[in-house]
Amino acid sequence: MKLRAGDWVEVRSKEEILRSLDKNGRLEELPFMPHMFQYCGQRFRVFRRAHKTCDTISQTGGRRLSDAVHLEIRCDGVAYGGCQAACLIFWKDHWLKPINEAGRPAESSAVGQAHQAQALYCTEEDVRAGTLVESQQDDNEPRYICQATQLLRFTTPLPWWDITQYFEDYTSRNITLSRMLQGFIYAFIYNLSQSGIKIGRPLRWLYDRFKSLYGGIPFPRRGGKMPLSQRTHTCVLNLQPGELVRVKSYKEILATLNVEHKNRGLYFDAEHVPYCDNIYRVQTRVSRYIEEKTGKLITLKNESVILEGVWCQARYSNCRMFCPRSIYPWWREIWLERVPEGALSSTKTGANKFTSNQESEISTLRAKSR
Repeated sequence: MKLRAGDWVEVRSKEEILRSLDKNGRLEELPFMPHMFQYCGQRFRVFRRAHKTCDTISQTGGRRLSDAVHLEIRCDGVAYGGCQAACLIFWKDHWLKPINEAGRPAESSAVGQAHQAQALYCTEEDVRAGTLVESQQDDNEPRYICQATQLLRFTTPLPWWDITQYFEDYTSRNITLSRMLQGFIYAFIYNLSQSGIKIGRPLRWLYDRFKSLYGGIPFPRRGGKMPLSQRTHTCVLNLQPGELVRVKSYKEILATLNVEHKNRGLYFDAEHVPYCDNIYRVQTRVSRYIEEKTGKLITLKNESVILEGVWCQARYSNCRMFCPRSIYPWWREIWLERVPEGALSSTKTGANKFTSNQESEISTLRAKSR
């Protein structure tokens, strides 16, 4: 079945899903994570078709996978030492039943037929055991196995020039033609400016002028101001979930970055830029996460925050354009400022800048992430 963004599905029963898994709790090397069991029998809307994703382990660009989607559910990190990255979960189509027009799950024997040979009757205990690397390091630090750490095993390389991915981006309803066109214009200008031809600055100026005509985002890849020899500034606001903040202007944030676009080691990406000058609520503080390359639980020296309804939209991500993974970017407190609750009555929040469909997606994902 070819699920598309906006379709409704029902998660199959625990027994059906276990029959699809090998003894490591995986289907085609994609782990079924323990906390996913709680959603069995429930209905959700497809957030994006996960026909591709981004390589956050070796940074090679885009990766292809088949028969998978993202639902409006994020990982809670409970089975992974309290990881706070809140990644979107990959769901194989075999774990889902499409909801027909009458509101009933469509019958399908795909799980039993396609994976009967694999039916070694994986148990829930096997799935839980599959979250840890068996051979531990000498320091006895646990090393975790999750979908993010296994990404290179259940995906294959996807060159940026493979145009079939862009057709699927559109036909899956992952993105609109307008968003795709804007992304291609940016990619053309960015790659031309990086080609060595000395027209980078004029091109960026033209890009900014064109965007200013309809209130668009300025060219999002400009260098920080501080030399590497100088330690970047910091600010402690002790922000808590639920508080309102304004993301500072792009110009203000650039003043806090070094020439490698970092503040205290945290990279300010082009995907952060569309959220500048807007108001959001703090969703959570981030102090620990799973390092995807090693599987180790890392504690941050400088805590950051995640904002509600703010995720990577892959519109400026070279070689991985329109990736549907929607990773939460992290924010240093020096990039934010508190605003009073009354500001909502006179100032638009960042969510108001999205389309009505995206607003609905944001509100649902906010509820699921809490």
